[in-house]
Amino acid sequence: MEGHEVLGVDNLSTGQQRNLERLRRYRGFAFLQGDVRQPLEVAVPLDWVMHLASPASPPRYLRLPLETLLVNAEGTRHLLDLSLAKGASFFLASTSEVYGDPLVHPQPETYWGNVNPVGPRSIYDESKRYAEALTLAYHRVHGLPVRIARIFNTYGPYMDPEDGRVVSSFIVQALKGEPITVYGDGTQTRSFCYVDDLVEGFRRLMEVDYPLPVNLGNPEEYRVLELAHLVKELTGSPSPIVFRPLPEDDPKQRRPDITLARRLLGWEPRVPVREGLQRTIEYFREVLRAPHA
Repeated sequence: MEGHEVLGVDNLSTGQQRNLERLRRYRGFAFLQGDVRQPLEVAVPLDWVMHLASPASPPRYLRLPLETLLVNAEGTRHLLDLSLAKGASFFLASTSEVYGDPLVHPQPETYWGNVNPVGPRSIYDESKRYAEALTLAYHRVHGLPVRIARIFNTYGPYMDPEDGRVVSSFIVQALKGEPITVYGDGTQTRSFCYVDDLVEGFRRLMEVDYPLPVNLGNPEEYRVLELAHLVKELTGSPSPIVFRPLPEDDPKQRRPDITLARRLLGWEPRVPVREGLQRTIEYFREVLRAPHA
């Protein structure tokens, strides 16, 4: 839309070819099937290297533990080296998971977190914390321009119906008339940011000279059970809500303090959760009707 040329790289371990179909219409977009766990050879000049490569949903990264650790460790190093070689700025997509099961609420960037370094979720939490540390080491040692976005729960069209995250799981279960699965008693909270708002946050972060982490997320907090009822309402689904044991180390609260993003970027989410969910539900209706669904 702004005339940029983009080279997308993905090994499709969690991505979907169908998500690329609409992008292939743009003359400035090219796709390379590759794996950042190995050094990348890119012939064209680069202004930015944006590292968003990692399984992000707990079911996915728990099934791919070594791959997740390596993509956030070796993958980050390879892409930082590529940035240095190309004279490009580097963007790291980090995560609110660096805060673990937080003892401070909401979570500001100055909070160091409460993470179990050897628990089942540590393959994601700790590798992202390492990726942040490595990114800032390259900045301090080499003067590499870097940006770090700590992303809170994000949702929207083009999510994988089977990725296991709470929004996609609730919507797919509701549309199929299956029981909606709530882990724990549903009183744990999350904050849900629509993907368009997140992308705008990325764009604004790239335009400022600030190397430290910045929270990007929606400070509006929802209980998981409240979200389940809202999805039932918006889909008109008769699905019952069922409860299952809470997974180990699952955070009880998660809400961003976006004071820094407001001050530094002039950014805050614009799309209300109800509206974003309606858009996402319509996308999943189409996906579930399609022959390949």
